[in-house]
Amino acid sequence: MMTVVPIVQMIVLSFAASNEVRNVRLAIVDQDHSAYSRLLIRKIQVADRFILVAAAPAVALADGMLQRDATDIVLTIPPDFERQLHRERGAKLQVLVNAINGQQASVGAAYLQAIIQSFNQEVRAEAGLQYNRTSDAQGVALQVPPMNWYNPELNYKYFMVPGIMAQLTTILVMLLTAMNIVRERELGTIEQINVTPIRKWEFILGKMIPFLIVGFVLLTVGLAAGKLIFDIPIRGSLLVVFSYALVNLIAVLGLGLFISNLSDTQQQAMFTTFFFVIIFILMSGLFTPIESMPEWAQYLTIPNPIAHFVHVMRSVLLKGSTFVDIAWNFKVTFILALVFNVLAILSYRKVQ
Repeated sequence: MMTVVPIVQMIVLSFAASNEVRNVRLAIVDQDHSAYSRLLIRKIQVADRFILVAAAPAVALADGMLQRDATDIVLTIPPDFERQLHRERGAKLQVLVNAINGQQASVGAAYLQAIIQSFNQEVRAEAGLQYNRTSDAQGVALQVPPMNWYNPELNYKYFMVPGIMAQLTTILVMLLTAMNIVRERELGTIEQINVTPIRKWEFILGKMIPFLIVGFVLLTVGLAAGKLIFDIPIRGSLLVVFSYALVNLIAVLGLGLFISNLSDTQQQAMFTTFFFVIIFILMSGLFTPIESMPEWAQYLTIPNPIAHFVHVMRSVLLKGSTFVDIAWNFKVTFILALVFNVLAILSYRKVQ
């Protein structure tokens, strides 16, 4: 449960959890049936982002498909499309987008717009209307070559796998730790420890060290699996990764022990842990950028150890960040580790 299950989860989530939008269902209403309209349709068909579900003969039929959720986007080519391009040097197209799924709608519409822009440039070049063939008074064509740093291939798995590794490592050790002390309390073995002269901090430390080792094993296996299966780049130092993991796991283990000390049953400890875990995951920046959250929500991510771990994993593995670059994450996580472990020690009820 502590080794195989997290690796399986990482593999499945890395393939499934993706913001890439593919297989966008598209219906086209071609009212022009000209050479240019057929050229535009062919350009859309060869793109790997769309599935042409219908070539509707009328706008009303395509609108009905959109309302029945049979298509995601409806593209309407007007009757005088080619004539407008030749005579008026411009034409209008109608794009109707099903925006129930906002992300798919915006990304799918952006893909379609890019294809239309490419088609527009080809038409202008064919008609001799490119800006670089006109006079200086009409302007000069600008070219903006993009450069993607840190992930040139835009491989989404490179972005997701490091974050999923950090998430699974922290969640598992936190859950196991939260179930530990309360299980001994249910079995009655905790009473044997309470009558010994062991100090509270010694007890908490003894409970923490085994799960700290488990966390390091999970992280090591996850890094190895990520490299072998997904070929995740490791541009930074693994010493930085494991150094931060030590501080982060201590913080998470302290929180788990604090929850275990306050719980009377394993079920209560599990539900309390899930309460924190769900908030930590949704506000960790794993699936949605923290910068896109409201300002008050961004402040709530500061005491979130998973958010810091996800950021550090991505920064070190993809960007090659050093200790200096993640110093703020180190400081905040160290404070969290200190606070959580002090609470764990103080909350441990030891009967002398």
